[in-house]
Amino acid sequence: MTVTEKSDGKAAKTARSARLDARITQEQKERLTRAAELEGRNLTDFVVASADARAREVIREHEVMALSAADRRAFVQALLNDAEPSDRLKAAAARHRDRTGR
Repeated sequence: MTVTEKSDGKAAKTARSARLDARITQEQKERLTRAAELEGRNLTDFVVASADARAREVIREHEVMALSAADRRAFVQALLNDAEPSDRLKAAAARHRDRTGR
């Protein structure tokens, strides 16, 4: 069982039931062990925390859209200033209504 901190600052206990195995080189193990020691952690805790942190970053990079100030302004303007639908869009909507009855 491990103790983690919830967003409200209180500790939450989480049971560890899943397992992860990995083959690594001796050099990688030595580097990971050294880094774990520097943080006062054991190797398993260091590897799991590091992998989890990186996984969160990767997911955030793929799920969150970051826009520059100019991009945000253009996006908001596009939302606020409705453009008239083009003939192609009107034709596509008509085909959709014909096929689906909606």
